[in-house]
Amino acid sequence: MQKEQKKVTHKGGCHCGAVRFEVAAPAEIEVLACNCSICNKVGFLHLIATADDFKITKGEDKLTEYRFNTGTARHLFCSVCGVKSFYIPRSHPDGWSVNARCLDMDTVEKTTITDYDGANWEASIHKIT
Repeated sequence: MQKEQKKVTHKGGCHCGAVRFEVAAPAEIEVLACNCSICNKVGFLHLIATADDFKITKGEDKLTEYRFNTGTARHLFCSVCGVKSFYIPRSHPDGWSVNARCLDMDTVEKTTITDYDGANWEASIHKIT
């Protein structure tokens, strides 16, 4: 059984700085590298967070949304620079997935990356919910 780690506040944002966020997560984060059609193309590393652990601190008005396939996931992009720092995933529609690549790294002590077969989402979803 993995020991519960104390959460710290990580900050991050898009490339241009128009969108900023905070997420409460351990200093040693565990993220998923998904091979689905969109994550594979943008290199998204998923740090899953509850709604209570995530907050947009700047630029909510700068976000633009993209939905595809089932329309459940809300892919949010900065309308200025195009970076997807976070979104509401189909797997966790009441929470958030933060792109670990968009975190300010001063609070991250270690990152463990696990591959996830999102290309076969229906067969794999039980591994992350």
